[in-house]
Amino acid sequence: MRETARHVASYYAASLVETPSYPALDVDIDTDVCVVGGGFTGLSVALELAQRGVGVVLLEAQRIGWGASGRNGGQLIQGMAEVARFERYLGADAAQRLWQLGVDCVALVRERIARYGIDCELRMGVFEAATKPRHLDALQAYLDDGQRRGYPHAMAFIGRDRVREVVNSDRYLGGVLDWGSGHLNPLKLCVGEARAAAALGAKLFENTPALRIRPGSRVEVHTATGRVNAAQVVLAGNAYLGRLNRYLQGRVLPAGSYIVATEPLGRLAEELLPQNTAVCDQNVALDYFRLTPDRRLLFGGLCNYSGREPRDIAASLRPGMERVFPQLRGKHIDYQWGGHLGISLNRVPQIGRRPGNVYYAQGYSGHGLGTSHMAGKILADAICGDTQIIELFEKVPHWKLPGGRWFASPALALGMNYFRFRDWF
Repeated sequence: MRETARHVASYYAASLVETPSYPALDVDIDTDVCVVGGGFTGLSVALELAQRGVGVVLLEAQRIGWGASGRNGGQLIQGMAEVARFERYLGADAAQRLWQLGVDCVALVRERIARYGIDCELRMGVFEAATKPRHLDALQAYLDDGQRRGYPHAMAFIGRDRVREVVNSDRYLGGVLDWGSGHLNPLKLCVGEARAAAALGAKLFENTPALRIRPGSRVEVHTATGRVNAAQVVLAGNAYLGRLNRYLQGRVLPAGSYIVATEPLGRLAEELLPQNTAVCDQNVALDYFRLTPDRRLLFGGLCNYSGREPRDIAASLRPGMERVFPQLRGKHIDYQWGGHLGISLNRVPQIGRRPGNVYYAQGYSGHGLGTSHMAGKILADAICGDTQIIELFEKVPHWKLPGGRWFASPALALGMNYFRFRDWF
């Protein structure tokens, strides 16, 4: 019998009241759509299709939410990609549609949470913080652009004289407070969406890696102990897809990111973040942090492309955490974990189709919580015949570096070091 995988030892896994499990696939099965990957993208596709009465089988190699979807910082931030890049490729009208999708992706997650009664600790409010004067200029332009385009939620520029109303630290010069974005427990959201999809008839299988895919008029997805025969297949593995599809391999690059959770801080938590917002700075190797319902601080960073894991995540992150909050010196770190997210070289999500009834979405570049949900809806729409949005994303060129990740990862690691150097100025 195959050993049952476990979630990484994160605060999120420890916070689960219940951990529903799904069987491994041990038969041959026919369905309309086979989804490979049990993170937000795969769950979003499965839920959308199940809502429309389409037959869905979802295969997860480990546990639902095992990868980046269940390990990330939990920041639900509006925006699918840098709009200026999209405008450069496709023009102003397409860029405006992308911008609206970025707003709608947060609304989509909130609607799912409300419809299915998912308790995932959602709180609204994200502070985009500046550590350099040039960050302030960029954030002011970001705010002005949102207002020009018709952003429907409250956003405010916070000057240095008011920063402590949001984050009690000397590190920041100001920033933008966005009440249309928020933060939540991502693993609880994964578990809730999986439960909702299963209740609507989707068949979910854990501990079932897809080993080989044969595209065609009917797609065959082979596993170690069973096979799925489907009209279409959706590849939703992102940084964890591996070598399952040669075309996608090397177009998205895994980058490590790491998080710690402190001991419960009591009243100190409210002193650190008086409005209980999530915070992220504007550096390339950014810091991001927020509070949990039991008053811990989750603090993340150390993004790298080298493939090397820190020997001690807590020891590596503590200096940055204490640089932001000297008040936390001596506080115990109860949890430490990390994982990989998928980076698209041009920072535009890769959403499209391949010959043989293959659909895919990947490369969210650190903004995957909301973006992956919208990507799942775009894929489900295309499978059901509405291809307007997926056709826009298919027009954006994505490059595959020679040598795949073995060449690209060291190259990007060098690039990251350059931008880290720039972050000091």
